[in-house]
Amino acid sequence: MLSGPATAVADPVAATAQQDPPETVSRYANKALPTGLSRATSTLAPYTGPWGNAQAAHLLRRSLFGPTRPEILAAAGSNLTAVLNGLLAAPAVPAPPVNVSATDTSVPIGQTWVGQVFDQNFEGVRRTSLRSWWLGQLLGQGTSLAEKMTLFWHNHFVVELADIGDARMGYEYCRLLRQHALGNVKQLAKDVTVTPAMLRYLNGNQSTTGAPNENYGRELLELFTVGKGPLIGPGNYANYTEADVQAAARVLTGWRDLGTPPVSSYFTASRHDNTAKVFSSAFGGASIAGNGASEYQDLVNLIFQQVETARFLVRKLYRWFVYYVIDAQVETDIIRPLATLLVQNGFEVAPVLRALLSSEHFFDVLNMGCLIKSPLDFTVGLCRQMQVVFPPASTVTVQYQMWEYLNSLAFVQQQTLGDPPNVAGWAAYYQTPQFHELWINAVTLPRRNQATDLFISTGYTRSGVKIVIDVLALAQSLPAITASDCNLLIDEFVRLMVPIPLTTNQLAFLKTALLPGLPDFEWTVEWQQYLAAPTNTAKKAAVTTKLQAMLRALMGLAEYHLS
Repeated sequence: MLSGPATAVADPVAATAQQDPPETVSRYANKALPTGLSRATSTLAPYTGPWGNAQAAHLLRRSLFGPTRPEILAAAGSNLTAVLNGLLAAPAVPAPPVNVSATDTSVPIGQTWVGQVFDQNFEGVRRTSLRSWWLGQLLGQGTSLAEKMTLFWHNHFVVELADIGDARMGYEYCRLLRQHALGNVKQLAKDVTVTPAMLRYLNGNQSTTGAPNENYGRELLELFTVGKGPLIGPGNYANYTEADVQAAARVLTGWRDLGTPPVSSYFTASRHDNTAKVFSSAFGGASIAGNGASEYQDLVNLIFQQVETARFLVRKLYRWFVYYVIDAQVETDIIRPLATLLVQNGFEVAPVLRALLSSEHFFDVLNMGCLIKSPLDFTVGLCRQMQVVFPPASTVTVQYQMWEYLNSLAFVQQQTLGDPPNVAGWAAYYQTPQFHELWINAVTLPRRNQATDLFISTGYTRSGVKIVIDVLALAQSLPAITASDCNLLIDEFVRLMVPIPLTTNQLAFLKTALLPGLPDFEWTVEWQQYLAAPTNTAKKAAVTTKLQAMLRALMGLAEYHLS
């Protein structure tokens, strides 16, 4: 893919993104949404088709960051209802991030810094600790939707950790997203409005009765809840007007962030505009009376009364879990019924996720393998599916260093955990018509290939500890008859690593990588010889290099980048 000066078309939902420099995309990128292609016309009717490895793998690929073979086998051996029950169960609250740097002298190595006083000298290492810890949560997610949904809400209610300048507030923001990840989005909208990180990020802490700041009020309407809708006049949209932004800004005056441990927010009545705020006809001409510290909740309640709010949220979920094209049929048969379900359940998100992820639409063959993995999906999924062994918590400094390294890999692939590029989130989830195609370009594709090549061969070493794909351990984890048969072996890795069937030619290509010019039985002979003498250097090298070559070829296929 060659990088060119073509400018991506901004989604009308994301005005803030439009204000940023235009994105450079491939000269071969889509210039319009795909048309004429077969698209799923299935509905939200419960899925009643076969349940096996293919269906379990599809569900877990979309719900987790790289499901492992044991996780897929366990799900395939269960049933859809039971698997969803597990995915939607709230996991235990993780322990907070800890200090792993001698620079931060506020607490010993291995103890948390989140309750300490702010110190600019420690801010850099604390922020690195926070990002590393968050990456560690993705790696250790278990079979729970909580981490995938935490990242979803991070991309939705965006805060950029680098911009707020206080890692403690960043942790509180992360904690809040994780707390509500599978819970009530209306309550999350209320809580995130006054969380210290958001007050700083969108300048709510500076908003006073004499100078109301419109930043958060605008993004609350445009990006976080109801969305714009069609343009109906200069600065005015079907779902809200400039007057509504101004009224929302006045509602939100008076809130400030508090850095004294524990970090929190507080309301100052003298800084708040306590007069009535009248909204436009888009909100039925509603008025919010002066209500002090509770007024922001009245605003969120008003916004969530709008029909378009639930639809806007559901469209975001659909693009995250299913596909980026929302045509008239999907809008009618999927989006609107799910939006109704969201409202009927008081804005609890779990019933909506259950309905979507158990529908015939979700399991439609046209919705399998149609998403491009995000950098975090790609990087974390690589390590999880290849069962890379990471340092234990007993060596916490090295453990965090390895998590930090994975963050650096995602960073060069253009997704930084904790720092979406702007308040609209990552462009792959809103930038029409390319959407997730943006993840693959002349910069990121080589970086992906470099990451897989590194883990297959030498691995990454730091502080005397190496993380690497152990190809022999992977093969030995398979049933003996599978590991000793080259065709069964390849089929097993293909089932794990790619979401759609490969062609006969592609399978032959993988076999050539494993056995260049050799007959099938040669693999069986060499594998059995290795098992009989696992410490024999030559026999070990013979099967190791062949497995590495096959995996490298498999990870080089375009299909490996799909989910």
